[in-house]
Formats: sequence, structure tokens, C-alpha cells
Amino acid sequence: MANLQVRLTDDLKTQADTLFASLGFDTSTAVRMFLTAAVEYNGLPFEVRHKSIPEELQRAIYETRSRVNLNGSYNTAEEAVAAMLE
Repeated sequence: MANLQVRLTDDLKTQADTLFASLGFDTSTAVRMFLTAAVEYNGLPFEVRHKSIPEELQRAIYETRSRVNLNGSYNTAEEAVAAMLE
């Protein structure tokens, strides 16, 4: 039988212990369940993704990567300067 040591904050450990106890098992059992599921899935047993990004930020990222509208959507130079001074 192997041992696994994991470093985490006291607060996270307490929250995890409380959560798993409410589900009827201890944290060690939850970790074994996670590892078993990961082996069965041949990867993480859940989707890994970024938190949702606001639409405006997604558009800005797209425009930057596509090199579109890099100077902003200004109709005049005065509008651009005013935006920079804000």
C-alpha cells in the first residue's frame, strides 16, 4: 500500500473534510475515488477549462490575435486621444 502526501491550506482541508463527510466518506476515500476515475477515464474525470470570459474581453482577444481593430473603434483622432486620456 502506497502513501500520498499533498500540500494544501488548512482551510481547504477543513472544507474538503466537511464536504466529503456530508457525502458519507472521508477525504482519503474521495482522493482514491478521484484517482480511480482518472485511471478509468485515462485522464482527468472532468473537463478542464478557463472560467467564462466576458464577451467584450473575448472580442478584444479575438481582435488582437486577428490583428483587427488594433487602434480601437474610433471615428476620429480626437476620440482616440480622449480615450487615452481617460
